[in-house]
Amino acid sequence: MVRAAVLPSVGSPLEITAIDLPDPGPGQVRVRLTAAGVCHSDLSLSNGTMRLPVPAVLGHEGAGTVVSVGEGVTGIAPGDGVVLNWAPSCGVCHPCSLGEVWLCNDALTGAGRVHAVAQDGTELHPGLNVGAFAEETVVPANCVLPVPDGIPLADAALLGCAVLTGYGAVHHSARVREGESVAVFGVGGVGLATLQAARIAGAGPIVAVDVSPEKEALARAAGATEYVVASDTTAREIRKLTGGHGVDVAIECVGRAVTIRTAWESSRRGGRTTVVGIGGKDQQVTFNALEIFHWGRTLSGCVYGNCDPAADLPVLAALVRDGSLDLSALVTDRITLEDIPAAFDAMREGKGGRALVMF
Repeated sequence: MVRAAVLPSVGSPLEITAIDLPDPGPGQVRVRLTAAGVCHSDLSLSNGTMRLPVPAVLGHEGAGTVVSVGEGVTGIAPGDGVVLNWAPSCGVCHPCSLGEVWLCNDALTGAGRVHAVAQDGTELHPGLNVGAFAEETVVPANCVLPVPDGIPLADAALLGCAVLTGYGAVHHSARVREGESVAVFGVGGVGLATLQAARIAGAGPIVAVDVSPEKEALARAAGATEYVVASDTTAREIRKLTGGHGVDVAIECVGRAVTIRTAWESSRRGGRTTVVGIGGKDQQVTFNALEIFHWGRTLSGCVYGNCDPAADLPVLAALVRDGSLDLSALVTDRITLEDIPAAFDAMREGKGGRALVMF
């Protein structure tokens, strides 16, 4: 039995309870969690914006130590430090054949399996494949990646989602070039990672936008050279900061229609807008045909930073080791399992950066 944060049903509060976690079967790995990040995607699962099987053990951004492995598992052994990979690629579907592993058709099929059993006998699923909001988890072997040398396990948890997403949004999706101006909308965990990635790319100026004035210090520490408190005049303010043109690249990390539209309007003629935030079906964004022609802007989605975790983790680790990337700067709260509901409330209210569950 291990303690876990369970979502009984969509819209219900999380329950911190004991679950019966089985031993790893063939091709599976049991991991004792060291840390797990509280991501907005977990909140999106809890409120139904993203739909996966429930009841479920939530949590998908985590790292820990291998406890045991099932039959047929090679390359991973008890005692190894691993990062959880919530979106493993199959390697054979059409997107994978094109090298677009972040769009793998089968990446989330594991979310439908029975992961554990509640004390009343209810079968539980792993939220986003890995069920990281628990003292221990059992996952398929392709859902773990070795922690790169020199990276503390607790910090490594952030590599599993926030940092891959923010880094990839800048380097893979938007393809920010040195000297380009960038605006980042939303200064949460992913937004802070995006700001750091823009700084690493040599962008400038870098404008951070958030509804909270209190996040300015966090944003500037991550790399922002300018800070704008979101309002009806945000796009106009950003154009003023960029010689009247708008930024070369706008990256939206919120997932709201008004923010996506503002990010698009904040980019220059011919600029690029990348949408990282996950919004609901009710968030409708509209454009007229003339403005699409006139402005010549590009609007694109971004899934998991358009990353291949196996290839990108070593790159990120090198940036951490040389001091370019500061993982601990993303964390504003270190919490326990019992504190996850409060962390959800903070995200709803737009407070703080990344909350990290410490086990």
